[in-house]
Amino acid sequence: MTLPFDAAGSGPPVVLLHAGVADRRMWAGILPVLAGRFRVLAPDLPGYGNAPLSPGRFSNVAEVLAFLDDQHLARVAVVGASFGGRVALEVATAAPDRVDRLVLLCPALRGVAPTAGSEAFDAEEERLLEAGDVAGAVRLNVETWLGPEADDGARDLLTRMQRRAFDVQLAADEWPDPPTPVRDEVDLSRLAVPTTVFLGAHDVDWLQHAARQVAAGVPGATLDELDWAGHLPALERPEQTAGLVLDALSDHAAIT
Repeated sequence: MTLPFDAAGSGPPVVLLHAGVADRRMWAGILPVLAGRFRVLAPDLPGYGNAPLSPGRFSNVAEVLAFLDDQHLARVAVVGASFGGRVALEVATAAPDRVDRLVLLCPALRGVAPTAGSEAFDAEEERLLEAGDVAGAVRLNVETWLGPEADDGARDLLTRMQRRAFDVQLAADEWPDPPTPVRDEVDLSRLAVPTTVFLGAHDVDWLQHAARQVAAGVPGATLDELDWAGHLPALERPEQTAGLVLDALSDHAAIT
């Protein structure tokens, strides 16, 4: 499958990987700013936005690498938010020759110990979805993942993106052979690319733990705590977040 994507600009390539409650539309306030210096590509990952799912096993890493091949990109910088940050780490682990730099906005990570907060969220989301209250599950996610700086426009956009993801994924779960993501591994200690990790001071506790674990585990990584941010700074303060990402990409080497 060729992933649908938005693109703008020219120069060294940068790929934006969206959060698991969103799709490529989350980068609307970031992409034009980065495009002033880079060739920026923002795909939808399978099951999000306009990217469909297919029956059976699939790999987000394989999908991203195929996307890079389709676009004739040998090496890229990857900016990943939340789930997209985890996918970025998985891609860098699987194909270190394809990733030049990582910029991770509140990244997710497998293996982080659950907290009372994470277990309560999972239980409530499951309860709402089992009851058929998809709108309630959407509201739960919007309330959980957006920090205090988010405005009504950000809340409306996240509502539409999360509802789209639920609609696609819940329908696919009913197929005889539902889509099943493979477990793409991450080895933080083997990553040898410049890495910047951003952490939101208003983010949920278990994802703050994940961001700190990533920053501590990747050799030479830097951690920047944003005192104003929740889990989705790209939606909460897009202009400021774009500037932070530009700074983190300042030494991204030209790639042909």
